[in-house]
Amino acid sequence: MILEIAQIDVKAGLEPEFEANAAKAAPLFARAKGCKGMELQRSIENPRRYRLFVKWETVENHMVDFRRSEDFKEWRRLVGHCFEATPQVEHTRQVGTWV
Repeated sequence: MILEIAQIDVKAGLEPEFEANAAKAAPLFARAKGCKGMELQRSIENPRRYRLFVKWETVENHMVDFRRSEDFKEWRRLVGHCFEATPQVEHTRQVGTWV
């Protein structure tokens, strides 16, 4: 399992629109090949910063299958105008679990 972590900084005042449109986009991810779930969190210290966590079976499911899909274009149409800058994205693999 791969975890995509996208740090998204949102333009001031567009936070409610971003959150609403991210919720609208959830079905796009749900039907994506290899997607096993997603979660959006908002920073307390920096309330214009969000982190999108998406579980994928493989990196290719995200970077190839989803990124080349019409659903990705729709995701960007829904939320892209809210971005302050290009989101920073990385992929991680769990190496341990404690407590």
